[in-house]
Amino acid sequence: MTTSTSAVASRRARAHRPRKWLPAAALTVISLFTVAPLLTVVVLALSPEGAPTLPHAIPDSLTLDNVTRIFEVGEFPLWLFNSFVYSAVSVVVILLTASMAAYALVRKRFPGRNAMLWAIVATLMVPMQATLIPTFILVARMDGVNTLWGLIMPTLANAQAVFLIRQFVRDLPDELFDAARIDGAGEWRTFTRIVLPLIRPVLATLAIFVFLWHWNDLLWPLIVGQSDEARTLTVGLATLHTETVSTAGIMSAAFVSFIPCLVIFILLQRHIVASITSSGVKG
Repeated sequence: MTTSTSAVASRRARAHRPRKWLPAAALTVISLFTVAPLLTVVVLALSPEGAPTLPHAIPDSLTLDNVTRIFEVGEFPLWLFNSFVYSAVSVVVILLTASMAAYALVRKRFPGRNAMLWAIVATLMVPMQATLIPTFILVARMDGVNTLWGLIMPTLANAQAVFLIRQFVRDLPDELFDAARIDGAGEWRTFTRIVLPLIRPVLATLAIFVFLWHWNDLLWPLIVGQSDEARTLTVGLATLHTETVSTAGIMSAAFVSFIPCLVIFILLQRHIVASITSSGVKG
């Protein structure tokens, strides 16, 4: 009797237990919806001129002719260069200045330190659109319109980067800094030899976010880069539809603009996992 009751209870438990394949199936469907637009862009970019394209048919062959031809349209190579400079310089400067500020906010004792920290955090609540006009007026008065430095400078103060790096620096053990002080290491050597290597995961994560934000930024480059030579890739892509460029050409430009983001993510993705692991395990 007991055995029969246990068997019935076991069957009921298995019946009410969620199927193991349901989460995998749901994730597969979501992944298909996520990847489908990207695959469509790739197919359209690599389709031969005049070949039937999605959704009517899948082309029989793929070619790079559209990708090579887009570099001859307008100032596309210059737009690509401007976007790369805008993103790369911003990543380097933001990570350096934000890590230095975070180190000072954690390791230094000075009047108004907490007030400064909360002031930095408070700036996160101010939307960029609220400061857009004053920022443009300042840049214009310094003759920064249609220049790379006018494009880059206003975006270098990143409060989010300072706050995130501060959280990592705060969790570093005090014994490391005490040992460095005993060995005679100065502040700069302590910062470069101890702090920076230990916070590498959060720096790599922020590098991805900052690069993607600047690479895909449209509003600020659209306002500052008013000439054709000062445009970034995102602004240039938005203006291609006004020229005699085919859909395949526009998709080719979008495909080229996606490649640097993919490369950056592939190179730094392992640091994201390390960042999540180190932030979840303390002690």
